[in-house]
Amino acid sequence: MRRLLITTALATLVAACGGGEGQAAAQAGAPLETKPANAPDQKPAFAGQTRAPAVNSNVAYAVQTVAEGLNKPWGLAFLPDGRLLITEKSSGQLRILGTDGKLSAPVAGLPPVDGRNQGGLLGLAVDPKFAQNGLIYWSYSEPQAEGANNTAVARGKLVDGKVENVQVIFHQTPSLASTLHFGGRLVFAKDGTLFITTGERSILPGRVQAQQLDGTLGKVIRINADGSIPKDNPFIGKPGVKPEIWSYGHRNIQSAAIDPKTGKLWEVEHGARGGDELNQPAKGKNYGWPTISYGVEYSGKTIGEGLTAKAGLEQPVYYWDPVIGPSGMAFYDASLFPAWKDSVFVGSLAQKHLARLVMKDGKVVGEERLLTDQNERIRDVIVGPDGALYVATDNEKGRVLKIVPKG
Repeated sequence: MRRLLITTALATLVAACGGGEGQAAAQAGAPLETKPANAPDQKPAFAGQTRAPAVNSNVAYAVQTVAEGLNKPWGLAFLPDGRLLITEKSSGQLRILGTDGKLSAPVAGLPPVDGRNQGGLLGLAVDPKFAQNGLIYWSYSEPQAEGANNTAVARGKLVDGKVENVQVIFHQTPSLASTLHFGGRLVFAKDGTLFITTGERSILPGRVQAQQLDGTLGKVIRINADGSIPKDNPFIGKPGVKPEIWSYGHRNIQSAAIDPKTGKLWEVEHGARGGDELNQPAKGKNYGWPTISYGVEYSGKTIGEGLTAKAGLEQPVYYWDPVIGPSGMAFYDASLFPAWKDSVFVGSLAQKHLARLVMKDGKVVGEERLLTDQNERIRDVIVGPDGALYVATDNEKGRVLKIVPKG
C-alpha cells in the first residue's frame, strides 16, 4: 500500500510540473479507457497504438458560452478581424458571431443543402489571402435528383452579410442515395492548397468505393483554391484515376488539422463499433477501409474478413475501441495554456468530451478528457486568435463555448 501511495503521489507531482515543451508528462500507467473493447481479441499492431495512459495537466480552466441557440453548429472558423463564422448543419445557415458578442442573421447567397440526417452545411475555411480577396469556403451535402446527394465544396466572397460570386469547386463522385458519411472538413495547407475530407456514404455501394480510385468516396482530396488540381498530386496522369485524390481507404473523416510545426495533415475518422482512427494521411497511401479495420460492425459481426492488418495498407497512428465519435480537431500552438502546448484536441460526440492527446515523436503517449461536466456532444474545436479554445456543441439548441484559464 505504501508503494502504491508513493507511486500515485509521484505521478501526480510529475503531471503537475509539466513535461517537455510545456506538456504534462505522460506516465506509463493505467490506460484512460477502461470500458471493454468491442473486439477484445484484436491486438494493436504496435505498443501504444490504443488505450494510451491517462494524464492530467492540472489546468484550471473556465468555460464561457459565447453563442447559443444555434441549430446543430458544425464548423467554426475565425476571420482575420476576430469575427467567428459558424455553420448550422441541418438548416444550412451560416452565421457570424461579431466581436461585440452578437450573432448575425443568416448569411445570404449560399446554395441549398440536403439537411437530412448527417447532411447539411458542414466545414469551413477562410482563404489565407482573405484580406485581399474576401473568400470563404464551405462544404455541404449537395442535393441531386431522386434523393441522391454528395459532398460538395463552394467558395464565395463575403460582403455585407452575404456571399457573392459563389463557385462550386468540388463535387464528390459518384452521387448516392444516402444520408450518411459526408466527411466535410476543410483545411488549407501551408502551400495554399486545400484539403477536403470525405466519407464513403456508409451504404455498401459507397463503402466498396473507398478502395477504388475512379471516384472520390472515402478519400482525402487535395485541390487548389480555385478547384484546379495541383501538379504534384500523387495520381496525376494515371488513367481512370481521379487526380484530386491525395489518400484513400478512409471511412468518414470529420476531424482534420495541419500540424503547425511540420505542415503535415492529420485526421481522425469514424470507425463502426470500435476503430476510430488517428492518421497522418501521406501522399498516395491506402488507409485500408474496409479491407482492414479495428472494431466490428454495428451488428456485432466482423468487418469483412476481420483483418486488422495487411501488406500495403497503412496502420493508424492510434485507434479507439470503444469509439469516441470524433469530430473537429486542433493542434494547440498558442501560449494562453502553456501546459497544453503541442497537444492535439479532438471533439467526442459519442462520449461527450474534448479529448486532449499528448504526442511524442508522432505517437500518442497520453490522453486526457476535458469538458466531461458539460454533458454535450462536441462537434468542432479550434484555437482562437486569443489562444482560447472554441468548441461547438452538437444540439438543436447548440452553443459555442470558449475555454479560458480560470481566474
